[in-house]
Amino acid sequence: MNTSLKKIDACKREMIIDIPKDVVEKKFDEIYKMIQKKAQIKGFRAGAAPMHLVQSEHGQLAKEEVLKDLIPNSYKEALEKENLMPVNLPEVSDVAFKDGGLSFKASFEVVPEVKIKKYKGVEVKRKKVSVTDEDLKKSFEFIRKSQGLDDKTPIDDSFAKGLGYPNLKELEETIKSQMELSKQQEARNDVENQVAEQLLKNSELEIPQSSLAKQLDYLVEDTKHRMAQQGVKKEEIESKEQTIREKLKPLALNDVKLYFILDKIAELENIKVDKPEHKTAKVMEFLLKEAKWQEEGGA
Repeated sequence: MNTSLKKIDACKREMIIDIPKDVVEKKFDEIYKMIQKKAQIKGFRAGAAPMHLVQSEHGQLAKEEVLKDLIPNSYKEALEKENLMPVNLPEVSDVAFKDGGLSFKASFEVVPEVKIKKYKGVEVKRKKVSVTDEDLKKSFEFIRKSQGLDDKTPIDDSFAKGLGYPNLKELEETIKSQMELSKQQEARNDVENQVAEQLLKNSELEIPQSSLAKQLDYLVEDTKHRMAQQGVKKEEIESKEQTIREKLKPLALNDVKLYFILDKIAELENIKVDKPEHKTAKVMEFLLKEAKWQEEGGA
């Protein structure tokens, strides 16, 4: 098998694959034998028709089966030969049987080259987490409104018992604990966002357009779904789709860039995971351990 690789841009590649005559003929023989076993040809019982009649009546089917087998398998072999990592399914064109052989063109995008200036020791500031009396007051006001109670209803043991707690102190401790957990998560998310911003600032890469399109489609569909859950009419959602798409494009762009940056760091640091979906969290864990931490004030 011969391959000819052409670089179209930073990520896009075109590869012409030529499969030799002997490989194609062998595959045709295999396919025709399989067809012969089941072929229903007038005057012969199943499996007993002579091969020349099978070839005459089922030539098109055989050709389709040969293509269905040889194209994906030879494409996979060519990728390994050229040491390429595609990020999307190939667009196959120019399929032709010529002089007994088979050739086709596969267009696809590959994992981009990523240059990172710095990813260890990035500076992050973590917000100090605390729950204030004002936070508790706002939480109680929210509970009171959600229960349909007026402002004159006192926040006391009786109020707590109505919510299933023995006294006001236990209710306060429960709410405070829940708010602390929420604020801890917010602080963690904020630190991760700081790391992400610095990685994006310190890296150079051109992303595959197919990856961008896929992520943008995901974000748009997710937004449309949430709008529908909030009661927005289908017609209104559809009328705003293009605006939503334009608004979300920068976010999708950064998402894809960050994915490939983290993937590159995993490669550089030999970070291994059992499942691919765990890689981002594992790399972020590594980066946070390597970061320069500062504590800042504020709730």
